[in-house]
Amino acid sequence: MSRPRVLLADDHRMVAEGLTRLLQPEFEVAGVVEDGVALIAVAKKLSPAVIVADITMPHMNGIEALTHLKRDNPQVKVVFLTMHQDAAYARRALDAGASGFVLKHSAPAELVMAVRAALEGKTFITPALAGEVLNAIRLGPKKAKDPVAQLTSRQREILQLLAEGRSAKEIADALGISSRTVESHKYQMMEALNLHHSAELIHFAIKHGIVEI
Repeated sequence: MSRPRVLLADDHRMVAEGLTRLLQPEFEVAGVVEDGVALIAVAKKLSPAVIVADITMPHMNGIEALTHLKRDNPQVKVVFLTMHQDAAYARRALDAGASGFVLKHSAPAELVMAVRAALEGKTFITPALAGEVLNAIRLGPKKAKDPVAQLTSRQREILQLLAEGRSAKEIADALGISSRTVESHKYQMMEALNLHHSAELIHFAIKHGIVEI
């Protein structure tokens, strides 16, 4: 009997190697990718049963990658494994359609349980955040206080690339849009977030896990 195929997405090689050793006894680790853009391409090619992904990755973060994958395959199953101990991240991931949310410092058994739950069509939230996440869901999006939720998917993509040091032209080329559109999105984000300088926008991206320093 073949084992379920799992695709890993994490830009830290040592973490990916540790995850491979953890999962291999029960699952087939079909591959490892290091950024969100590669995740989309490889997931479409391999069609894994479950994807285990970090949230903060180069070029495109895990949540944005999931949003893209869901457009082509609403049944795609992604379990996020992250260092971010904030219910806002979990809420954002679940709103995007994640099947699980596990913290990197959690017991290894939690990740295995999350992958099993995803395979069964269930959702797993690390017990450390479950109560807070459920409370945020009950409060509704207006009271969840996640400022990132104010941004569109395109704006979040642009913000990540800006924070990674890309110029407007480089972002425009990467996303197939004009430099003027990039600049327009930039100023719309600043207005929505009540920020006044590009440096504040970059700080926001770092603070909210859109990009790592």
